Amino acid sequence: MTPSLSDLTQALLDAARKAGADSADALAVSGTALSIEIRRGALEQAERSEGVEIGLRVLMGRRQACVSASDTSPATILALAERAVAMAREAPEDQTVGLADPSQLAQDWNLAALDLADPAPEPGPAALEEQARAVEAAALGANGITQVEAAAAFSRRALHLAATNGFSGGYGRTSVSLSAVAFTGAGTDMQRDYAGESRVYLSDMPDADSIGRLAAERALQRVGSVKPKTGTYPVLYDERVAASLVSHLLSAINGTAIARGSSWARDLLGQRILPAGISLIEDPHRPRISASRPFDGEGLATRRRAIVDDGVLTGWVLDLSTGRKLGMPSTANASRGVSAPPSPSTTNIDLTQGQVSRDDLLAQMGTGLWVTSMIGSTINPTTGDYSRGAAGFWVENGRISHPVHECTIAGNLRDMLRRIIPANDARPHLSTRVPSILIDGMTIAGA
Repeated sequence: MTPSLSDLTQALLDAARKAGADSADALAVSGTALSIEIRRGALEQAERSEGVEIGLRVLMGRRQACVSASDTSPATILALAERAVAMAREAPEDQTVGLADPSQLAQDWNLAALDLADPAPEPGPAALEEQARAVEAAALGANGITQVEAAAAFSRRALHLAATNGFSGGYGRTSVSLSAVAFTGAGTDMQRDYAGESRVYLSDMPDADSIGRLAAERALQRVGSVKPKTGTYPVLYDERVAASLVSHLLSAINGTAIARGSSWARDLLGQRILPAGISLIEDPHRPRISASRPFDGEGLATRRRAIVDDGVLTGWVLDLSTGRKLGMPSTANASRGVSAPPSPSTTNIDLTQGQVSRDDLLAQMGTGLWVTSMIGSTINPTTGDYSRGAAGFWVENGRISHPVHECTIAGNLRDMLRRIIPANDARPHLSTRVPSILIDGMTIAGA
């Protein structure tokens, strides 16, 4: 009989105690994944994977070590525990490591309210291939599209976390996705663009035709791209790429970067970092959303909080260790896999939406760049200096003039974020909901 994930974590903890560990936590993860890729009308790849992974973290005083395996036999579990304890005895001391106090642990969470796993049967490879071919056909139906790469995927994953402080809990989640990359032209005149959707529930997915048509429409709009003018202009980040700005901010306020003193935001706690009226909310409890979770990677209860409130930075993103380094409590943001100790990361993020549409911002910007895709990244984590490759559309007098590519946009994140003007077009089903964003006075390097 195959042991449950809960049984596996308990076996790991028992083995750790037997090997001499002072304390320990254990993680067991099971998953299945199926993916289909179509290219040039032919089945390019069909892949299925399934398995169970286990991870054990042991603590000897203020020393810790992590080990992991994909073999769940009793002999392997015992060997893992012995190896982890031996490693921990040789590890350097760290006064900030340690499990949560039992009083901090999550209690009585409501998994049903989060609705993270689709109870419907797993779609078979034939069904996924049918969807991938449908999105391909829809894209190829547009005049001028010469090639399409389509993909469909499904995954089901479950985890269980347990620790010697008394915590024990687990949950499962599902994910389904469908995407297409459409190509037009040839040689140096070739252009491409994409469209894709992902949901927790298969029944919530939009139809394949709409995804394929959108990929084709976006690719065809890229025909005739040229380099834009060099100078200082307003830049409108399309909703597809605007979340990258928020991700740079979240990296800067991550407890690991703050504790090291290597972040451009290290002196901004309690300061205005976004315009007045704009907040950044983390809500781990949104139902049917991919990043939702009832507890974090150390067993602490997750909660909704305003990371930025009315433009003011209210706190860092912390796990127990980084919180201890900074003399602050954890914000229940610990994340972990089977092979490494916890580290801070966020879940679902919402940036306050504006009152106007993206088209209103295009009209407001006058002459400038509307960015729809980005490549590469040069971000100085200490100073916030920002430079990224971009493509999109040139805007003249508030109207789209022509597509552009092969340009660089640059600025400083501290200054850029204080000047953002959000639209109202964030897609509601995304884990990170960030609308299109207008920023005035950025440097554009083009022709």
